[in-house]
Amino acid sequence: MQTLFFAFVCALWALTNPGLLTGTNRLPETAATLRERPKPAPEQPDKRRGKNPKKSASAAKKQPAASRKPLSGTVYYLASGHGGPDPGAIGRYGKHLLPEDEYAYDVTIRLADLLRQQGATVYMIVHDPNDGIRNEAILKIDRDEVAYPRQRIPLNQNTRLDQTTSAVNRLYARHKGRFQRFITIHVDSRSVGEKIDVFFYHHTQSKSGARLARHIHRRFRANYKRYQPDRPYSGNVSARNTLYVVKNSHPPTVFIELGNIQNKLDQRRFLIPSNRQALANWMMQGIVDDFRTR
Repeated sequence: MQTLFFAFVCALWALTNPGLLTGTNRLPETAATLRERPKPAPEQPDKRRGKNPKKSASAAKKQPAASRKPLSGTVYYLASGHGGPDPGAIGRYGKHLLPEDEYAYDVTIRLADLLRQQGATVYMIVHDPNDGIRNEAILKIDRDEVAYPRQRIPLNQNTRLDQTTSAVNRLYARHKGRFQRFITIHVDSRSVGEKIDVFFYHHTQSKSGARLARHIHRRFRANYKRYQPDRPYSGNVSARNTLYVVKNSHPPTVFIELGNIQNKLDQRRFLIPSNRQALANWMMQGIVDDFRTR
């Protein structure tokens, strides 16, 4: 009962306060972009000739259903920040603790679901065996996440980051020749009063990583302009070679920060489940743009 009341309060708050991803429960352009085209009606044979005169052309066009999906043949590696013994940054909402790893994971697994629907091969580098997509506002801390394939996540930061990049690089070598990208999703922690928008990092020497970051950024900017025309979007794309996974990962990599977990306005971006879905939807739009214009 408390959870339902809290969700109602969050929804009411979303409608009466600026700075929120409003309209995220209705994204017609997302559905149109990601929906598969309807299958054409089957060719009818020409009974006068006893055969189908367009048989050869029709056969040439026939392809497996998966090959018609926008991201068929691609490979994406997704890693949410921290996990296991390290929950990452901790925010506070009233008496509740907001762990970075749980909110980053929920957005990441939503994105993974969208990618798979569009034909991509997806590897969740951080995986929680008993947490799927969750529609609660408060996501409780747990420490049972594992690293791909089923490794215990170490507490030491450098060891953990090496574990992530090593797994990605081994898989990257296995899928050599295919279109591959690595996306890692985090929640930043700054002073309570500092509000930030979603922003993106890439390596200076990775043109493909920069291009992917820019495509996702453009989608965020366009969606903010559409749904919140009176609110400027300040998220940006920049290089940051010192980040361990950006520096050491072999596939083109984008590091995404979803906001400031300490800021009350930014917290709405994570607390409201439809906003977490919007984050995944908009990332997906940019990912499809990136692949189509490669």
